[in-house]
Amino acid sequence: MDILQEILSSLRHNKLRTVLTGLSVSWGIFILIVLLGAGNGLNNGIRHNFNDRAVNSIQMWSGKSSLPYQGLQVNRPLDFSEKQIDAINTRFTEPDKKTGIIEKQSVITRNTEYGNYTLRGVNPSYKEIFNLEFEPGAGRFINEFDLQNHSKVAVIDKKIEEVLFKGKPALGQFIQVGPVMFRVIGINSKKELYENPVCYIPFTTAQIIYNPNQKFNSIAMTMHGLKTEAENDTFNSELTKVMAGSLHFNPEDKQALYLFNAQRQYLQTMKIFDGITLFVTIVGILTLIAGIVGVSNIMLVSVKERSREIGIRKAIGASPGMILRSIVIESVLITGVFGYVGMVAGLGLTESVNYLLQQSSAGDSDTNMTIFLDSTVPLTYVFASTVILIVSGIAAGYIPARHAVRIKPVEAMREK
Repeated sequence: MDILQEILSSLRHNKLRTVLTGLSVSWGIFILIVLLGAGNGLNNGIRHNFNDRAVNSIQMWSGKSSLPYQGLQVNRPLDFSEKQIDAINTRFTEPDKKTGIIEKQSVITRNTEYGNYTLRGVNPSYKEIFNLEFEPGAGRFINEFDLQNHSKVAVIDKKIEEVLFKGKPALGQFIQVGPVMFRVIGINSKKELYENPVCYIPFTTAQIIYNPNQKFNSIAMTMHGLKTEAENDTFNSELTKVMAGSLHFNPEDKQALYLFNAQRQYLQTMKIFDGITLFVTIVGILTLIAGIVGVSNIMLVSVKERSREIGIRKAIGASPGMILRSIVIESVLITGVFGYVGMVAGLGLTESVNYLLQQSSAGDSDTNMTIFLDSTVPLTYVFASTVILIVSGIAAGYIPARHAVRIKPVEAMREK
């Protein structure tokens, strides 16, 4: 208590100097928290934008040949069939869930309401590949029974339900696609990016009704075991070669096959944003260090001013440990109190920004894309900042304290 009273007396005696010194620490920890929050929000926003499909997914679209190959003519349409899926199953072990995709634009009606939407024939695995979402009581997605029985059932996006059913429940009701009636079995509540609302029907049903030639132009699948960009590039190259052999086109033909490897793009993007996060963290820590250096300099001045007092204390029996402890505690007190003021201000700002972003996104129901998401600072960062404050306070006080304990009482008494 005596040490604490002595420290508080010293701080009260130099109020302006104490406040200005503390503000440098507050500003440093404030900038650190804000930068970490901004980096975290940017990182979360980019990750969220990859949620339109499984991160480890690959989708292929067939095109037209633009290069001659084995005497075959140029500009041939290259459509997929079950043969290409069989070739993938035979050649590769990495693909997990797979689905062919049949897609066409159709007018979908219900009584007097209608709209022009995307009709998509898919397999049950489509739900996991593209992360479709079903709220409680919103039904289910297509299953194997629907495929085997060529069922005339449909899963519709929530936007279609809102337009065609005008607030009434759609489950169990019928919609008409051309001359064919489909019973609604599920409502997908996930918003699609840049896409017309979709009506999903069983792949086998779509083949019979709309694709009698059994052809389709897209295949999607999830992968496992590909962890790096190099591994994904190698797989893309091998997949292109297998498709070239199966569809008879030149593997160098860029217009014959289009590949989108979500995992490769994800890894590449995350590498960039990991670098950004590291950069803002370093900037924040350097800002904090600048504040800590300010504290250390002020403590050196404080020790210089109190040299006579320290000499008297040593002359009457104060041990070097007591003097060292007093100065270090004073340094920790300044950095701790003002550091927490900066931390609270930084957390308050990031929480406020996060609240405003949530309110803004809640009002924008037409898009699922965002730049910033949950721009708050994780609890681990707060604990880390606390440790930084404590360590910084000790570091800022150590050099002045070491100088103080080396002062000889006789020399200190000569100071004015």
